[in-house]
Parts: sequence; structure tokens; C-alpha cells
Amino acid sequence: MSETILKVEGLNKNFGGVAAIVDVSFEVKKGELLGIIGPNGSGKTTLVNLLTGFVKPDSGRVFYRGVDITGKKPYKIAEMGIARTFQMVKPFYQLSAFKNLIIPLYSSRVRRLRGGMYGDRDDVAIDLLEDVGFERDSFVPYKVASSLPHGYLKRLELARCLALRPELLILDELFSGMSMSEVASTLPIIERLNGEGLTILMVEHRLKELFRIAHRVIALNFGSKIADSPPGEIMENEAVKAAYLGSEEEGEDA
Repeated sequence: MSETILKVEGLNKNFGGVAAIVDVSFEVKKGELLGIIGPNGSGKTTLVNLLTGFVKPDSGRVFYRGVDITGKKPYKIAEMGIARTFQMVKPFYQLSAFKNLIIPLYSSRVRRLRGGMYGDRDDVAIDLLEDVGFERDSFVPYKVASSLPHGYLKRLELARCLALRPELLILDELFSGMSMSEVASTLPIIERLNGEGLTILMVEHRLKELFRIAHRVIALNFGSKIADSPPGEIMENEAVKAAYLGSEEEGEDA
């Protein structure tokens, strides 16, 4: 993990005079699984939106593989190899699960990486769904997304990202709303993807599960980075302890 794949320099973002992100800087190494934690309202999702082009920073820069991607359109950033999930799942509800994957499989990025040849995209879509925990020999991959339980929708969100063949995968609270058994069955999938060389940045409230798989964890509070250390040490940080002790009454994440 020597090559820097993502570099963030002094990001700042205000909303109506309220500071959401304050001078945040960090790097992500190729092959790393980096966790981002913080109490509600700490700016985690705002940070993800800044990295993926859904929000433009007031100042600061974001570099991906040495290229300045600050303020680029989300589709341009995805084309370069960064894919993200959303806290609130956003499938094409009237399409079947596997048909949700056909759209990213026709993307210019995938066509370029495959030299314009991909074979049977329906088969590739079913393979991707199986990789994230869909039962291949059941009717589930063929059900319309609107009929799927929440846990399957979360996995569908992950599969849609993987269809783009990203080099950096950003997971924004993937485990949110999942049952304990769903989380337990999804953790090995994340570990396997990372073990195969995929770089992962993971925003998560399920700290116990995150700490099992993360190489390093960054903590945010009120938009500022307050800690950056291995998962075994992060909760011993006094600033992190204070942030979580005072977080019970906080509102939703920025």
C-alpha cells in the first residue's frame, strides 16, 4: 500500500454560513480499506459528496491518481474509476434487479476497459448479483427492485458500483438498515473485494463491524478531522471519546 490513489488537501465547505467540512486533509493508499466515522452531523456524507462531485468545495483540492478532480461532474469522476453507494438506496425501482446492472454495464468506462466486447450482459449482471449475495438459482435477481427487501437493495447498490469496475469504491453507510445477519454475511464480501485489490473508503456507524476490516480509521466531528489511526486505537483518542459521548442528541448527518 505505497501508491497514493486519493489525496485530499484542505477541503472546506459551508452551507448557509454553517461549516460542514473544515480544512480536512488525508490520503488513501492503493489497496487500503479506510474507515470514516463520526457522530451524526459530523460531515461524513458531505465529505463523500465532495469527493464524488455531488457538492463543490468552497476551497481545497481532491486528487485521484495524481489528477485534480476537484469540482468535476459525478459522471466524469465515475468514468475515471470512483464509484459510490448512497445512504438512501437509489435503484431503478421498476426494473428487475439484474436489469439495474445492465445500465452501468453499457457505460463508456466498461466498454473502454473491455475493448468494446463484454459478451452476454445479462449473464454478467447475474454473476455480479451472485457475488454480492443474491441467490443465483432463485427468482430474486428477476424481481423488480421495488419488491426487494432493504437488505437486498443495499446489496444491489453495491453490485451497481461493482458493475463499473471501479478502482476506488466509496461506501456511504452500506450497513445502515441491515439486520445483524445481513451485516455478518456482507462483511466477508467487503473483505474479499479489498483482498482482491479494490481500494475502499467506508463511512459507517456500525463501528464494531467496521473495525474488524478497516486498516485505518479517520474520525470527524463538526466537520473537522479529529483523529487518524488504526482501528484498535481510534476509540482511545480523547477527542473521539468526547465526540461520541456528546453525540446522542445530535441530528441527522450533514
